[in-house]
Amino acid sequence: MHISAKADYAVRALVELARDTARPLTCESIASSQEIPFRFLKSVVGDLRRAGLVRSQRGCEGGYWLGRPAGDISLLEVALAVDGELMTLRGEVLTGLAYPGPAAGLPDVWREIEANARQVLADTTIASLLLRPVREPVAV
Repeated sequence: MHISAKADYAVRALVELARDTARPLTCESIASSQEIPFRFLKSVVGDLRRAGLVRSQRGCEGGYWLGRPAGDISLLEVALAVDGELMTLRGEVLTGLAYPGPAAGLPDVWREIEANARQVLADTTIASLLLRPVREPVAV
């Protein structure tokens, strides 16, 4: 499964917004804090705004706020807002995928992987990421 840069940046931006809800944050401050390219982040935040996951405030005290409470925003919603689909195969959705002969069972495996990933993302909220303990990366 491929996790897009857009999905990764979107979640990181939302976690940054959730960390400090007392004031709006600018894209510049989010990009700097999360080490995200500013231009790319502007596009991602636009997708999040259209999906209602963030709201904006203009003016010198302006910036972005969460559109809903962090506990009500799942990672699944975020991924779908910025990518449209969770998992595709060569750009096609998995629903109608079928293979002939001995590979006939493979599409069911791909769909099962997608269903499991969908469940993990649906069960994980922006708020839960703030509470998650930080672990050291594991070398593979």
